[in-house]
Amino acid sequence: MSSLPKEKNLDNLFKAVLQLKTIDECYDFFDDLCTTKELHSISQRLHVAKLLTENKVYNKIVEETGASTATISRVKRTIEKGNNAYEMVFERLGSDDK
Repeated sequence: MSSLPKEKNLDNLFKAVLQLKTIDECYDFFDDLCTTKELHSISQRLHVAKLLTENKVYNKIVEETGASTATISRVKRTIEKGNNAYEMVFERLGSDDK
């Protein structure tokens, strides 16, 4: 279970994301919602998580993603002690995430 506190604004954000039907809609919505830097950071963490689940070593992950070792460590802790959401998403994506 998520450690995020339940709140109306987060519920509305998540409901809005669930309404998106295409990659183009996602690009448009997130372009309006986030800065390029914020989106880069989020997508980088997802990429780091994928590489960690593939048992890649830190120096290869740094090389491939440009993420700091602090970011990699944080993502690793989340994979180990989080909600298993990365695993769920990667399972659902299957080979589409490559």
